[in-house]
Amino acid sequence: MTPGDSLDSRIETVMVEANGIRFEVDTCGQGDCLALCLHGFPEHSVSWRYQIPVLAALGYKVWAPNLRGYGNSEAPSELKAYSLEVLMQDVASLIDAAGCSEVVLIAHDWGAVIAWHFVMRALRPVSKLVICNVPHPVPAATALANGWGQLKKSWYIVFFQLPWLPEWLMTQNKGGMGQMIAASASHPENFSAEVIDLYDENAARPKNLRAMLNYYRALVRGGGAARQRRLGYPVITVPTLMIWGEADMALTIETTYGTEVQVSEFTLRYLPGISHWVQQDAPEDVNAMLTAFLQDLPVPEFKPEG
Repeated sequence: MTPGDSLDSRIETVMVEANGIRFEVDTCGQGDCLALCLHGFPEHSVSWRYQIPVLAALGYKVWAPNLRGYGNSEAPSELKAYSLEVLMQDVASLIDAAGCSEVVLIAHDWGAVIAWHFVMRALRPVSKLVICNVPHPVPAATALANGWGQLKKSWYIVFFQLPWLPEWLMTQNKGGMGQMIAASASHPENFSAEVIDLYDENAARPKNLRAMLNYYRALVRGGGAARQRRLGYPVITVPTLMIWGEADMALTIETTYGTEVQVSEFTLRYLPGISHWVQQDAPEDVNAMLTAFLQDLPVPEFKPEG
């Protein structure tokens, strides 16, 4: 699949029962090792369209679910249904449903928030972890405490705690969520009209939009972040690759500093000029990094065009 293409016909979409609800899951490939790809806010499983066939070609059984509240996955209405503990159990139950003997976890944005905590709490064995553009909670907290840079970028998290107003304002966005994502990307040509339409449709449903915001509300107002903080943050021993687009509109590069203290076997690759939507903005580079990391080869550095 090349940048700008529509959806890949090799990817099949199925419904999977896990943790008491039905998940819409994009699937590709066979094998006894699961590559579970977790998308972010305000996206969709389609954000992994460039990675899924590559992972399948490496011999993985690839599952990219729409997280609860996204796409055609069920969207419970209660705030507590989006607590971090429930979201981690979703991942555990999806792993169980896949029935594989080994798991690699690949995650972006909100999916990466879940993945960091999932691996720290060791809900299921994970052989490798790949994180795209979301910091570990300890460096993130340090960056928030030490300056205005990240604090200013995090204004929307506070705004999302309000009832109904964020939903109403977001529905007034005439461009749609897909247009917003593409407009903030470094390579908008990588987002086909079909992909943009999927993002738009996803966020246009009131129950889906409420669910997306409830992730943030359950984390802050629902106390999810505080509960995890009280549990502490044990050092992660799972080999971890972090891929970070430096032109991130929501997160500063300072939030990555010190991650190596929290992860005993850590590889970090910065992508200058690449946006928050890193795996869609620089799919060839991200795929090369993924492939090397999963095959225990040296992970290449990013080589900007020109």
